[in-house]
Amino acid sequence: MKKTFKALKYATVFLLFLASFIACDKDFNVIESDVLGKDNANFFTDSLVLPISAYNKKLEALQINNLPSNLLGVFDDPDYGKTTASIVTQLTPTSFDEDFGINPAIDSVVIHIPYFNTVTGTDTNNSSASTYSLDSVYGNVDAPIKLTIYQNNYFLRDFDPSGEINSIQNYFSKTEELIDPTRNYALNGSQTIDFDNHLGEIIYENDAFRAKAEAIELWVVSSTDTVKTFVAPALRISFDSEIDDDADEIAFWQQTIIEKNGDPVLSNANNFRNYFRGLYFKAEAIGSDGNMILMNLGAADANVTIYYTKGEEAERTQDSYVLNFNGNILNTFINDFSIPLEDGDKDNGDETLYLKGLEGSMAVVDLFPTDEALEDFKNNFRQTDDNDEFIIDKTTGLFLLKKLINEAQLVIYEDDNMLTNPTDENGDVYHKYDRIYAYDIKNNITTIDYQIDPTESNVALSSKIFSLGQREESTGKYKIRITEHLNNIIQNDSTNYQLGLVLSNNVNVTSRAITLNSTDDVTAVPTVSIISPRGTILYGSNDAIDAIDVNGENKKLKLKVFFTELKEN
Repeated sequence: MKKTFKALKYATVFLLFLASFIACDKDFNVIESDVLGKDNANFFTDSLVLPISAYNKKLEALQINNLPSNLLGVFDDPDYGKTTASIVTQLTPTSFDEDFGINPAIDSVVIHIPYFNTVTGTDTNNSSASTYSLDSVYGNVDAPIKLTIYQNNYFLRDFDPSGEINSIQNYFSKTEELIDPTRNYALNGSQTIDFDNHLGEIIYENDAFRAKAEAIELWVVSSTDTVKTFVAPALRISFDSEIDDDADEIAFWQQTIIEKNGDPVLSNANNFRNYFRGLYFKAEAIGSDGNMILMNLGAADANVTIYYTKGEEAERTQDSYVLNFNGNILNTFINDFSIPLEDGDKDNGDETLYLKGLEGSMAVVDLFPTDEALEDFKNNFRQTDDNDEFIIDKTTGLFLLKKLINEAQLVIYEDDNMLTNPTDENGDVYHKYDRIYAYDIKNNITTIDYQIDPTESNVALSSKIFSLGQREESTGKYKIRITEHLNNIIQNDSTNYQLGLVLSNNVNVTSRAITLNSTDDVTAVPTVSIISPRGTILYGSNDAIDAIDVNGENKKLKLKVFFTELKEN
């Protein structure tokens, strides 16, 4: 039998991997011949640990527009400290040149923004109402915050005048060197924006705001009937013309919108956004604690609805005017971190890795820190001829292998000496639902292992578990599989790129956010890392780490490769 391995097709490798994964969820499954007997098999399996380097990358000036969703509130991370997140958003009418009719008068105004939620059952007191849990609420749900909604007077432009023709205007976070750490700032590439210096009218103010998981009860009253309905949990603020305390708010919307009947400012989106520049949802801490929630401004029912009556006295009819939350939507952050985040040691790797969302920190992993390490890896797995040249299959164009990679994984441990490991509001271990998301830094895309991972699920915790794994609750251990990435290097001579590691609350979200004026290889980060407020602390790759797990394995970050090799005759 010829002692060569031709590179297998990806589908075959993946099916073998899938079968072994389903059969037993262990580090590696030894597949040897029970028919021939172990001693008679012409191959054997083994593993090796490759030295790698991982270091911290401090994140700043991150793109904060076009995020998949937005955070609002105050979150005090037990290890990193406090962050306050606010939202600035444009509004756009669903119709233009609206005719409000004769004598239009507002009945009520409703601001409605749904929370991300899960239906948990049916209300025992009302069978027509569901019960819910909130999917993305962080911190102490019982700790109130101050929420103020202002009219925003700063114009959020769509196009960058300093860029190429029709280049989009991006906005970036600014959390350091602030003139006033109680105010919300952003960068547009050429200047710093202080949104608190562009405040319009106060539209709403609540000194004890809490995000609630209860269904919202609504009453629809007509001349012939009254119907009670329920809607899912949301930030829902109503102003009623019949309530004296709401008189100022009703007057604001009457003057700002209804009395502009026939005015060019209501004729198209550009005119409207220049005239009414949006809303500023400002969150502020009341005490040392607070809560933060992910807002679904992109939902179909997220809007500001103005209900009004029009017509002559004897024939009044009801109508509505709807403003959607689209256009530019920005998240701003105020960080008060207790851990000073900074760039790490690229040459030696760091002992401790800090993964923190918002404008926080990530880790950069060099699988082969030197050219020599990469060449040694290729020499270890590829066949060579009598001249020590790598052999290429003339039919497939792939390099012939003497060892076949069955699985390759980054093994990562939480630094339990650094983490306070409290419990969250539901009584679960604080880091129980953490996921580590790995991406290709050079191309700002997912890894190939992620791309071929079939385990995508709407439940983020159970999605992409082959490639990204799940946190082992008892050990705080993570495994990131990069099998096909390494196979691509040894078979196809693909580029060895650095991997970025960030904390994620939804590994299904793969969009990216660019960084402003990057001076290194990190030019973008996954947007999900920006809207994941939590953080974790990991062991790095530095040789000084001597922490040992229950199995006697060193906890420093490592690359483990399991392979099959032909026996020599």
